[in-house]
Amino acid sequence: MGRPVYVWRLRGKEVDLGARTLIMGILNVTPDSFSDGGKFLSRDHAVGHALQMLDEGADIIDVGGESTKPGARVGESGVNANEELRRVVPVIQDILRERPQTIVSVDTYKAEVARTAIGAGAAIVNDVSSLRWDALMLATLADLECGVILMHTRGRPEEWRNLPASPDIVAEVKADLGAWAASTIAAGIARDRLMIDPGFGFGKNFEQNYPLLARLGELHELGFPLLSGTSRKSFIGRTLARDGKDASPEERLNGTLATVVASVLQGAHMVRVHEVKPAVETVKMADAILKSRP
Repeated sequence: MGRPVYVWRLRGKEVDLGARTLIMGILNVTPDSFSDGGKFLSRDHAVGHALQMLDEGADIIDVGGESTKPGARVGESGVNANEELRRVVPVIQDILRERPQTIVSVDTYKAEVARTAIGAGAAIVNDVSSLRWDALMLATLADLECGVILMHTRGRPEEWRNLPASPDIVAEVKADLGAWAASTIAAGIARDRLMIDPGFGFGKNFEQNYPLLARLGELHELGFPLLSGTSRKSFIGRTLARDGKDASPEERLNGTLATVVASVLQGAHMVRVHEVKPAVETVKMADAILKSRP
């Protein structure tokens, strides 16, 4: 099993996907993200960390200004658009001032934030809701002509603890992403601007993440490039638990890298990670294995 090849069209850029696995570095400028909340709240620290990730080999920097961790309130009860913009726009502008060729993604489900961030120089909107939590998002992105990442989420973060288990999580994710992508294209967003993400941990219970990872390659049948975001997720912490206590986010690097290898061998085009340097080295090895397949 190889990996499908695509050209991903962003604003003013084209990115070749498939020859090697790309690395998306996570930059959370939030006070409450599950693993690095508050760490990069100051503008200088955030930009410095972005530059470090670029130096370590990140291909894309994903800037997020609102936490969507389990239990978080989103929508009208979440962070308002003005506050989210205050967090992310200066950071995007400063990264691009320092490194003008950087491809920046904004992690948001709000149309107003997406439009302003793209205007500030971002080239991709990474939406955990697959454009479903803001009624204006579809039309906004059709107008912006940026890259779009559609992520699968079951319900909203405040609902996750009470969601019933899916009888077949892979079939559900595949069907939902296929339907949501079709709606996106019908709204005027070109197919070659889309990437899909199965949304590890987003409304899936601990056990469901493993079949989703093991069968990730089945999502290629939808005909879109594939992003895998497993970094520091709670299912890794649960599996690495000791003495009945889940491993903390800081203790999940080795587990994360194992899931990165699994993702690459299933044909993921890009992986989204907190620690770039070890991921770059891990991906090089996994890519070499993938290329050796008949």
